[in-house]
This record gives sequence, C-alpha cells and structure tokens, in this order.
Amino acid sequence: MTQKVKVAIIGSGNIGTDLMIKVMRHGKHLEMGAMVGIDPASEGLARATRLGVPTTADGLEGLLSMPEFKDIGLVFDATSASAHQKHASRLDALGVPMIDLTPAAIGPYVVPVVNGDAHRDAKNVNMVTCGGQATIPIVAAVSQVAHVYYAEIVASIASRSAGPGTRANIDEFTETTARAIEVVGGAERGKAIIILNPADPPLMMRDTVFTFSELADQTKVEESIEAMVAKVQAYVPGYRLKQSVQFDEAEIALPSHGRIRGLKTTVLLEVRGAAHYLPEYAGNLDIMTSAALACAETHASAVVAA
Repeated sequence: MTQKVKVAIIGSGNIGTDLMIKVMRHGKHLEMGAMVGIDPASEGLARATRLGVPTTADGLEGLLSMPEFKDIGLVFDATSASAHQKHASRLDALGVPMIDLTPAAIGPYVVPVVNGDAHRDAKNVNMVTCGGQATIPIVAAVSQVAHVYYAEIVASIASRSAGPGTRANIDEFTETTARAIEVVGGAERGKAIIILNPADPPLMMRDTVFTFSELADQTKVEESIEAMVAKVQAYVPGYRLKQSVQFDEAEIALPSHGRIRGLKTTVLLEVRGAAHYLPEYAGNLDIMTSAALACAETHASAVVAA
C-alpha cells in the first residue's frame, strides 16, 4: 500500500468540512487523521464522526491531546486570521507543517499554479484568499509576457457563501490579496475589492481582473492567460473565462512613473464549485479548498518519496 500523510483540519465549518470531503475523495498522498472544532454540536464534527474521522471539540489543545496527533504530518487551518497566529506558534514549536486557509499570512503566499513548487518545503504556507486564488494566476500570466505596473481585482461572491470567518476578515482579505498580487502575481502595485452579493437565488463567484502593463503583443498575452486558465482547471474544474479577454491601449498617469502609454487588459472569470459538500455557487470556498489540497499534495508527495 502506498504510504500516505495523515492530516488534521482545524476548523469544522464550511471550508473545513469541504476540505475533509476532498481529502477523503481525492487525496492521493493524503488521508484524514483528525477533524478539530470548538462547537460540539457543529455539523462538520458530526459529519466527520459519521465518516469515521477522529474528532475533538476542544480546539488545538484537544488535537494536541489526541492519541492520533503523533501520526499527524500536516495541519490545515480553516479558522480565522487571529486564531491562526496562536495555532502557528504552537505547531511550529512542534515542527508540524501547516497550510493556512486564513488571511493571516504568516508564511509565504502560495498559488499552486504560480509558485507551488517553490514553497513545498515551507513549514507554514498561506493560501492567500479565494479572490487571490482566482485572480493572481491571471496577473501572473500577463506578467509572463509584459511588465505589469498595476493590477486590480474585484471578487464578487454570493452572500450565502460568506460565513462568519469570511465576514470577520474583510480587511485582511483586501490587504492580503493586494499584497499577494504584487508578491506572487508580479504587479508593481495591487488592489483588491470584495463584494458580497445578496442576490437570491445566489450567483456564481465572479472575478474581474484589470491589469495595466507595458505595451505587448495582445495575442501572446491572451495565449498566456488561456494557458494559465487551463492549469487552474486541472484542480478547479469549474474555473473558466466568462468571455474573451479584452484589450485597450491607453495612456494614464502613475505616481511612480508619470504618464505612460500601455496595455489595459480586462479578464472576466467565473468559478463554479464542485459541490462536494457546498453548493455550486460557493465557488469562492471551493477554489480555496481545492488550492489547499493541491498544495498539500505537493508537500506530501515529497514526504512520501523521501
């Protein structure tokens, strides 16, 4: 039998529960070792118990006291930015690697298709945000062809798919995403906006990416974007271009460069969830758990091969 890395998930809410289902259905080098929550009555803990996964409702302290903890090789944190600060401190001291699905950003930002291999050995990696996972690959695709002076993303998600963790971390979302647009996407300056859409029935996740770059061959930019979309689709099948890439040559004033004539690129995306546990419209949560699973598989494959 192929050796697998046992994982624990801290956070038994929507994201944690969906991630558990993904690990159990699609984990190649991963298997569930524990599900951790703080509410004994949570649906996530109940589902984990029904599926035969060891659980605790006593948070991180409960995980550390579980006999199963000695076999845990990787921990996902699907709680909040503030909680992750505490979790990371304890687990780092114990040498347990973590994948952070909160906007805490203690470790390096990771978007699997852009820089996943570069941080496979990091002890704490940050999955940025749902908006970041959806849009940074596009910024990076443009950056592969032309220098990007400015990139702005607008992530519109169904209000129903925004749980208490998302709502409590709006400021961290915008700050973390903007920074990752620069660090991972390659833009000189990044900006992020999130919109919680109250439409009923709920709408699919939609993301708009604007970049302003040096003038470049539009065909090459479009080909780079389409190739990147295909790479993301390998682990997020519901990720797609909503319509053709739009271009416009324009002259604008930038604080650091003065007036520059460049290429404005507009990309419209849709993310449809896989509906493993969450509804299809929760593409924002699905792309986060899918990216986290892809990142964990990269880490675990190295561990198994060692």
